[in-house]
Amino acid sequence: MDRETEKQRWQRNFADLLQELRVAQTGVQILFAFLLTLPFSSGFPETTVFQRDIYVVALLAAAGATALIISPVAFHRALFRQGRKPELVRFAHRMASGGLALMLIAMVSSVLLITDYLLPRPLAFVLSGVTAVWFLSFWAGLPYLRRNWAEDDDETDSVPED
Repeated sequence: MDRETEKQRWQRNFADLLQELRVAQTGVQILFAFLLTLPFSSGFPETTVFQRDIYVVALLAAAGATALIISPVAFHRALFRQGRKPELVRFAHRMASGGLALMLIAMVSSVLLITDYLLPRPLAFVLSGVTAVWFLSFWAGLPYLRRNWAEDDDETDSVPED
């Protein structure tokens, strides 16, 4: 089996990261577009001060997430063909992580905004809390608990087959 060079590894890491960012980018752009149109809907004037405050949090978090998740593309353009792929991958990783954190805030605050508009506030807080736990479970908890999957795979690979 051929071993990849360090340059190939950085290139693969960057390609993998871009694929991940494409998925996140689509989600945050759809949410951001929805939030941009919300104030122009007929029911928006009926919102409370609390709901408008939550809206602003969701809108700004979605805008921030969009900026962070798209920023690796601009960074790549600035560094194109300069042989700085390791720097680009490290930057893109930090921006993707920050973008996901802001996307979490945007998602949960959007859920809070909508549920507070439709349901009693205590229930809206509970549902938003459950949403936050749900996202954190899959975006942080599970990856943290399974961060050593490669080691588990190595053990499985070394077991002789029947």
